Amino acid sequence: MVQGAKYKRILLKVSGEALMGERSYGLDPDTVSRVAGEIQGAHALGAEICLVVGGGNIYRGLAGAAAGMERASADYMGMLATVINALALQSALEKLDVPTRVLSAIPMQSVCEPYIRRRAMRHMEKRRVVIFAAGTGNPFFTTDTAAALRAVETGCQALLKGTHTVDGVYSADPRRVQDAVRYDRIAYKEVLSRDLNVMDAAAIQLARENKLPIIVFSLRQPGAFSRVLRGEGTYTLIGEEATGG
Repeated sequence: MVQGAKYKRILLKVSGEALMGERSYGLDPDTVSRVAGEIQGAHALGAEICLVVGGGNIYRGLAGAAAGMERASADYMGMLATVINALALQSALEKLDVPTRVLSAIPMQSVCEPYIRRRAMRHMEKRRVVIFAAGTGNPFFTTDTAAALRAVETGCQALLKGTHTVDGVYSADPRRVQDAVRYDRIAYKEVLSRDLNVMDAAAIQLARENKLPIIVFSLRQPGAFSRVLRGEGTYTLIGEEATGG
């Protein structure tokens, strides 16, 4: 590890909505390029980086199921949406000369590599950014859970969730509750007991069982990813520690 990164290997979870920019649907090229620039800056610190990207900007399985579609089919459609986002990020990163590989939990060799744990780790050891696509490859699991799973599988030291709305974990939605309290640190069990909706419960529990710290920050702030990797900036750390305001 070189140049000041606090963690040697991390996983960044990016929601599909974070790639929309000001649009109501799909991908905004400028936003995708900006997110890629954030990853490039963090990569330059010397950390080994992998990502899980959501697909909610294109298709969300739960929404399809709510509209009457069979849940498993809807979830598979959502997984395919994450592959589209992963390929878009790969293209943007490689334009910045950051070597990138997309590994999909649903095999589709014509466009990306299949997910193989050892292959993913080898890519990161060779300083390639790895993007995990298609969630876990199974319906009924969110990309939050996929992020926690891949982070644990590949030996990441932290899971970073880059949001497009808030700069950490709050006691309530700060966009709706004016006096919502922001936490600098909070315990896994408090996130679960208070149902704070940071990530789904399965992801929080998996991180808790494996003592994987979760760091929540805003990707909208330029340079935020690099600052967090240096242990600086504004973020909330979810771990074993008790609540701290």
